[in-house]
Amino acid sequence: MLIETDKRLALQAYEQILNLILTGAAQPGAMVTERRLAETLNMSRTPIRDALLMLEGEGLLIRQGSRGLQVKQMRIEDYMDALQVRQMLEPEAARLAAGHMPAASLDELEADLKSLIGNPGNGEGKPDRGSVRDVDDRLHGGIGDAAGNPQLAQIIRTLRRQTQIFDLRSMPERFEATCHEHLDIVQALREGRGDDAAQAMRRHLEHVRDSIIGRLTRA
Repeated sequence: MLIETDKRLALQAYEQILNLILTGAAQPGAMVTERRLAETLNMSRTPIRDALLMLEGEGLLIRQGSRGLQVKQMRIEDYMDALQVRQMLEPEAARLAAGHMPAASLDELEADLKSLIGNPGNGEGKPDRGSVRDVDDRLHGGIGDAAGNPQLAQIIRTLRRQTQIFDLRSMPERFEATCHEHLDIVQALREGRGDDAAQAMRRHLEHVRDSIIGRLTRA
């Protein structure tokens, strides 16, 4: 029972620290310490330490010798490399997951995506990043889990963590297109059309890549 409690607390700490990183509250290049995080999150240092090790393993934190851990400063080259690997893996994961994701989960995803398109969330026509990230996690993560290969699911999850730093902060113009692309993926998954699910995922990731390249070209 104690081990299960420790694991649950570590996962809670992981999610909270991850949220600090993805929302920008913990800025790229910032040093993070167990003591400060324990005070911020009102938790003991043991689950914080376990959570930091998990985030280091995912590449979101980089160890800087005796100075401790630093939030990774994601270079565009790092992003493009991770996205390239995602383009190799996620279409096949979608193919394997087609027809195997729970209908209730797909129904919820479809309803949430349509709601986001109709009501972005902050009254100014701008996307609510928290809601978008939640739907994105549930779709891509659910595909990885439904593919039936835990190692593949973990690799995809790690790569996605690294690319999420360049999410809607970098590509707000992709919001509505992303929702529609996700709806195409959901429909193919629901109907068990593996080849179409793979193609929809491939097309989605290609559009993400093209948007980043276009933004760099215009800069």
